[in-house]
Order: sequence, then structure tokens, then C-alpha cells
Amino acid sequence: MNKRILVTRSSMPSLEEYVEEIRPLWESHWLTNMGAEHQKLEMALKERLGVQNVVLFTNGHSALECVLEALDLRGEVITTPFTFASTVNAISRKGLTPVFADVKLEDYTIDPASIERLITPRTSAIVPVHVYGNLCDVDAIQDIADRHGLKVIYDAAHAFGVKRDGVSAAVFGDASMFSFHATKVFNTIEGGAVCFKDSALYPLLNQWKNFGITGPEDVEYVGGNAKMNEFCAAMGVCNLRHLDDEIAKREQIDERYREWLGGIPGIKLIDHQAGVLPNHAYMPVVFDEQRFGATREDVFNALEKEGIGARKYFYPLASDYACYRSVYSSTATPVAKWVSERVLTLPMYADLALEDVDHICGIVRRCGR
Repeated sequence: MNKRILVTRSSMPSLEEYVEEIRPLWESHWLTNMGAEHQKLEMALKERLGVQNVVLFTNGHSALECVLEALDLRGEVITTPFTFASTVNAISRKGLTPVFADVKLEDYTIDPASIERLITPRTSAIVPVHVYGNLCDVDAIQDIADRHGLKVIYDAAHAFGVKRDGVSAAVFGDASMFSFHATKVFNTIEGGAVCFKDSALYPLLNQWKNFGITGPEDVEYVGGNAKMNEFCAAMGVCNLRHLDDEIAKREQIDERYREWLGGIPGIKLIDHQAGVLPNHAYMPVVFDEQRFGATREDVFNALEKEGIGARKYFYPLASDYACYRSVYSSTATPVAKWVSERVLTLPMYADLALEDVDHICGIVRRCGR
């Protein structure tokens, strides 16, 4: 095969649909500052996610920083090292101290037992991550938070469209951050949002993302600029219309991978969680070299040789980044470390052809015994 297969590819509406959506912008000349498309997307997301409060941002990272600041947190925040840099950087950039809990081997989400052991008088919040769209143990985490008086802010960047027993992932905790980056199941090109319980945060978050401006002549907060523009909002309005079809296509690809790779000694696939409607955001595979007969690196290199992109996601652990490793030791989270050194996410996007999945799986299988 001569074409290169990327690990992901952005979903887009037809050009004609998008042009029709943005056509009114040439009449209004209102391109940013929470115009008509911004308001349209915000309302559509409230309905889709079943929440009362949504604030849009220019990206998920800014959304997470803003909600951490709006909640006026202090001291230590417990999170996971098995995550993208944004999660930990947002905590650090707000002057908070990340504390790393280990993860569960079955789904790589944060381990509630590990959280409980790390709570100190300085702990103010927990920032769990719904990894690959797998939901954290939200009940156990909320129980811990309630008993210790802690806030819970979910990094739900991977979990858009995921439901548990018919309830959206957006409703758990005090707040949930979503990323609408181009590589996500639902994208606005660049973008993000925060869903939250306390309606009093709505004006505050909108002020934080607009320089802290509270009136024509008042700036009460040292805010930034994190407003979603109208073109990104319009892309979101269009993509939201097609989300169910996109997830259905991903489900077919997920099933094909499982047909080829399920049950092979040394290959670990994450089982779908009971009662959870997944979004099939990623296809993570963990390779146990002792049983499979090849390392993650062997598989990565074999795929790359054939022009197939795969990603060591998440590797390294956040605690092993150059900016953190002088303070933290990844040996303190042995399960997360073991997974990070063996996981590979294989290509997954709605338009990935099933014959390409067959080709990818053939390469992976040939790497083993």
C-alpha cells in the first residue's frame, strides 16, 4: 500500500454545508466575541449533553485553566500522570501543586484507592481523566471528595458523547472540561468547553476568558483571551449534526480491530465498560513483550515502515517530562509506568477503511510469535 495512514484524521462536514453555516458572517461581520454561531453552538451542546451550564473556549487547555482559577483552588491537586501534558500543565500554571495517583490496570483511569492515600490537609481538588473515553470510577471519586470536602474537575477531553446508564459524562463532578481539537471525536477545529453545576460560575468564566472585563469601563480580574471565534463555532454546529454517524462508523472500526486482535496472548485491549455508551475515540493496545514476543517499539517500527502512523499515547508519563522529573518519580505510580511503556494507539477515525484496518492488524500480528 502506497498511501500513508495517519493515526487520526479530522471529521468535517461537506464544504457546502459549512459554507451555508458561515454565509451570514459576511453579512454581520461579527467574527468573534460570542456572536450568533457561538450562541447557537452553546445551546446545542446544552441539549446534547443534558447540562444546564456550558461555556465555550478557544481550546480545552484554556477551559481547564479557567475553571481551576474560577473555583479559587489552593494547594495540592491530585491527578494522574497517565495523561496529556495539558492536564498537569494547567494545574501547575495556576500555581497549584500536582500530586500523582496511580491508575487501574483494567482501563487506565485514576485509581480511587490511590487518591485516598494521597489526601493531605493541603489537598483542594481532584482532577481525574476519562482516558480514551473510558469513564473514571465517578461514584468512588465523588464519595472521596464529599468525605474530604474536595472539588472534582474532570478532564473529559476524550469523553465527548460518552454516557453511563443514559447519563452524559458532562454531568459528573463539579465541572468537566471537553476538548474540541481537530483530532477529537467532535471538533470545532480548535476549541473546548466547560460544563459545570454551579450557575454562579457562568458569568465568572465568561469574564475570565475575556480579559476579566466586567463592564464597559471595568476589568475586575486578571483574565486572558480564550474566546471561541465564529468560524470554529460554525464548524462545531455542523459537526454536531453528524456526530451519531461518526461514532457509528468508529464502532465498526473498533469491532474490526477486536476481531483481529482480541484473544491474542500478550495483546491487551480495554473491554467496554458495563452500562457505558462509548464514543470509540481511540484504539489503545498494550503489548506485553514476554507473552506477545515483540515489544511496543517493534510494532511501532513495523507499522512506520509500512507508512502507518501509530502513537505512544501516553508516553512518557507526565511525571517523566523534563519539566517535572526533578520533582517527581514515575516509580511511585508503577501501574501507570508499566502501561505507558507498552501502549500504542492504532489508527482510528470515522473514514478509516476496514481493509486498512485488516492491513494494520496483519502487520501487528506478524510482529508476535
